[in-house]
Amino acid sequence: MTNRRVGIIGAGAVGATAAYTLAMKGVCKEIILFDIADGVAQGKAIDIAQATQYAPQPTILTSAKTPADVKDCDIVVITAGVPRKGDMTREDLLMINAKIIKSVTQDVMKYSPNAIIVSVSNPLDVMTYAIQKITAWESNRIIGLAGALDGSRMAYQIYKQLGYGAGQIGTLVIGDHGQNMVPLPQKVQVGDVPSTDLLDDEAFAGIIERTKNGGAEIVKYLGTSGYYGPASAIAHMVEAILNDTQTVVSCSVLLNGEYGVNNVTVGVPVVLGKNGVEKIIQMTLDPKTQKKFQDSVDSIQESIEILNNNGFFD
Repeated sequence: MTNRRVGIIGAGAVGATAAYTLAMKGVCKEIILFDIADGVAQGKAIDIAQATQYAPQPTILTSAKTPADVKDCDIVVITAGVPRKGDMTREDLLMINAKIIKSVTQDVMKYSPNAIIVSVSNPLDVMTYAIQKITAWESNRIIGLAGALDGSRMAYQIYKQLGYGAGQIGTLVIGDHGQNMVPLPQKVQVGDVPSTDLLDDEAFAGIIERTKNGGAEIVKYLGTSGYYGPASAIAHMVEAILNDTQTVVSCSVLLNGEYGVNNVTVGVPVVLGKNGVEKIIQMTLDPKTQKKFQDSVDSIQESIEILNNNGFFD
């Protein structure tokens, strides 16, 4: 990827913080910010550009006035969408954000036809599926942010439980990016030590529950969703693709027979490299975990059916 150009559509808290994180890492040659709200992308691009004076590598920060200016990107990160409000039903939110995603995706297809798309908008797995179906691109090019974020939240909970091992804790969460996620702390290591040698079943149960509520805990204090965690997870994925590092991370991807699942986007461990998803890693799941994973798949399928029933893909 010689251009190393990354477009970020949606310059709200998550999108802008992802741009800042990437810029401070010096991962990209150019980052283009776009937001539908007038002036937001322009102001944040200037602010981040000024911060890059102290970054290890220079990054060109620009803002796009129209979707047509987000062009020839190697990677496009989509964070656009609206949060759920007051009397809005789940179906209302789903349809509103799906329409936004359809418009954004059609722009990406037109102006960055060779890009890899990193999907961040919620509900994550369903929006990733929508992008997959709208583009009809190879499934390795459509990747949803899921386990990279949920896994970091689980690692934080393991560290809080143990009191040591920060930065040395594995991060394996599969399933949907929501209440049906399946954190697997039993399958990770702390340094070189299996977590099963350090924690008992009661501790694991608490870690799983707190991981599932990791986002809600932040909302409780801030009144809004977190953004440093998601931004760091986005940057981790983008860096793996641009640098072709063959990094193993859990992402929401389209399954075609893997784990016994067809035509659903859901979080599983994959290898990320220059082609996006280089490989889907097939783990052996015990019956209890397989059941939880299937419940997660079923919940995503229900939301996909809402889109189908509303004629979204017609």
